Amino acid sequence: MADDPVHRAWVDDLERRGAEVLGMRLRPVVDATSVRVRDGETLVSDGPFAETKDFVGGFVIIECADLDEAIEIAAGHPYARWGGVEIRPVWE
Repeated sequence: MADDPVHRAWVDDLERRGAEVLGMRLRPVVDATSVRVRDGETLVSDGPFAETKDFVGGFVIIECADLDEAIEIAAGHPYARWGGVEIRPVWE
């Protein structure tokens, strides 16, 4: 981000406006883990949920001890029962 002047200008504008509430750069979709629950069974797969016309309806940043805990939390999300929840680590 720091090397990209267009992105830097956008971030500077957010700061000037006081508009940024929360933001983190996500790691690439190849690092994602997808969680779905079907008929009470938690299904876990590597990679992103969205392949084509899917969309991101929102996001939540959570802190977990490890991927297992993140999967447990994602499996409890209501959307996991009809859509999917994608887990991605953030850049630190």
